[in-house]
Amino acid sequence: MDAGFQNGEQNRPLSQAGRDLIERIAGAGDLCGAGSGSGTWGHGDLLRKRSPIDLQPLAVLRSASTQDYREIADRAATAFSVWRMVPAPKRGKVVRQIGTVLRWHKRDIAEIVSCEVGKTRAEAEGEIQEMIDMADFAVGLSRMLYGVTMPSERPGHRIYEQWHPLGPVGVITAFNFPVAVWSWNAFIALVCGDTVIWKPSSKAAISAVAVMSLIWPVLKKNDLPDGILNLVVGSGPSIGEAMIQDRRIPLISATGSVHMGRHVAAAVGSRLGRTLLELGGNNAVIVSPSADLELAIRAVVFGAIGTAGQRCTTIRRVLVHGDMFDSFCASLVRSYRKIRIGDPLDAGVHMGPLIDAEAVDTMQVALKQLRDQGGKIIYGGQALSGGIFDTGTYVTPCIAEARADMPIVHEETFAPILYLIRFRTQEEALAHLNSVSQGLSSAIFTNNLLEAESFLNSSGSDCGIANVNTSTSGAEIGGAFGGEKDTGGGREAGSDAWKAYMRRQTVTVNWSGKLPLAQGIEFKSV
Repeated sequence: MDAGFQNGEQNRPLSQAGRDLIERIAGAGDLCGAGSGSGTWGHGDLLRKRSPIDLQPLAVLRSASTQDYREIADRAATAFSVWRMVPAPKRGKVVRQIGTVLRWHKRDIAEIVSCEVGKTRAEAEGEIQEMIDMADFAVGLSRMLYGVTMPSERPGHRIYEQWHPLGPVGVITAFNFPVAVWSWNAFIALVCGDTVIWKPSSKAAISAVAVMSLIWPVLKKNDLPDGILNLVVGSGPSIGEAMIQDRRIPLISATGSVHMGRHVAAAVGSRLGRTLLELGGNNAVIVSPSADLELAIRAVVFGAIGTAGQRCTTIRRVLVHGDMFDSFCASLVRSYRKIRIGDPLDAGVHMGPLIDAEAVDTMQVALKQLRDQGGKIIYGGQALSGGIFDTGTYVTPCIAEARADMPIVHEETFAPILYLIRFRTQEEALAHLNSVSQGLSSAIFTNNLLEAESFLNSSGSDCGIANVNTSTSGAEIGGAFGGEKDTGGGREAGSDAWKAYMRRQTVTVNWSGKLPLAQGIEFKSV
């Protein structure tokens, strides 16, 4: 073990605030993974949850069965007929109250998130703050679900479009942002008049149960029926499959792997439903000769090791001009040596564990492939042991030198592996950036206006997110979030992403007392 890394506290249990919240939810028994408002239940398999931090037990959770799912879906469909008739600003008022509850319990929920998925306290609290911000955004949106009016070619006619609630929305989320991504979807769907069925990752089910247990009383206080916000914890082959095949759910929003997304798209598409897909990212940063190197290094370190490299927006490739490659690499290694790895609830720790030992094994396989393909490990990459590290879930973040054409570089390994790649011209760097099948986030560090504009124009970055002099990671909720190509094309959170959760209706009103036809067609009645 590198002496520069510190273990932190040994076998630290879940902090009292988070533990109290879990015990309050569970009562005298186990947690249950099915619910629609009044209570929770479950008839599926038991999930015995342990923290990746120290393998200490967190809770036992009874997952939902397919019959539980069918009951939840029935409740969501019934509640939709009520919720869609509530005026949108009043729906926003309910979401505002939900945001207030999240403010009250921000630290409690964050501690559960940290313990369940291994995020640092700062990152976990940031995730809950993102939910709060999303609630604020949705409240404002509830008064701005605008349609447009357009001129008619027929005299005495008016044409406009309006937006109606879509129906029950299925939301499938991943472990790395166990609650925030749900809020991107759920809070917007709520103000749009939809009900929501949430299938969280089984690796982050406790966080989901905790959030829903705090939110359901808000709905009850407003005399709203069960079924508006629903939870079903279960496996993909059972609960996930039932959800994506369900014709009562017009929209499935799914976050996960490209493989999963292809299956969801095919299943939902076969019934002509809608999908909103947030899939893989293989994000690159270009560091040009004019870049502020100190700024670039700070951004790359955060972007590469945040959430232990388990973000879809994690920086995985850094394209560095050949003339500055060696100096950039040396500065980056110096920064990596200062990273503290350990218990993410300890102050001063920068990086906690990976989600499980399987993720560590996947990282080691990727590094072997890198070496076999001619790459070189410059720093880190080891699985750690000793003390808290005996969980088998901790690694040193890795810096590697690679070529842009290596097969492993074109894959997304959900771990803190950073590939440094040389380039000579801006055109070469852009070609490398766009050469992978994923298209989520990208960035360039430059003080040259022409380079920045070249990166941002239609022949530049092909990603859904393009940044100048800031990291690929840490997007704000005001802009629509999502990517192109194998990333799936979905857009969540801000801007006009709300339109995915509604159905558009074009309306023509004839107040002329006559019946002129469009395109000048004349019809002589008999």
